[in-house]
Amino acid sequence: QVQLVESGGGSVQAGGSLKLSCAASGTSYSSRNCLSWFRQAPGKEREGVAVIYTGDGTTRYADSVKGRFTISQDNAKNTMYLQMNSLKPEDTAMYYCAAGADVGFGYCSLVARYSYTYWGQGTQVTVSS
Repeated sequence: QVQLVESGGGSVQAGGSLKLSCAASGTSYSSRNCLSWFRQAPGKEREGVAVIYTGDGTTRYADSVKGRFTISQDNAKNTMYLQMNSLKPEDTAMYYCAAGADVGFGYCSLVARYSYTYWGQGTQVTVSS
């Protein structure tokens, strides 16, 4: 049985940093094409934040977090991470990790949630001003 378990969420003041982790069991990250982080704020749609393509390590970010967030993976630990710096109140949300397949030609989508087979349970991030 595949499980993704997030950790590292919490409450910080604006300008602070957090590092989220997502550990996988029952599967190997190296076998999943796309590893992503999504977030969902109350009353809003779930949105893709960052993605890494395991084939060549290519990363992409939502414009709202570009330059502040960094996605990475450690195959030896079967864990992926999201380093979040310069946090803003608008980053407040439940953060979810996800693993799935590319939508074609090695392209990992930040929009096509159907392409992600496995999801974590979420970890809350709250940023106060």
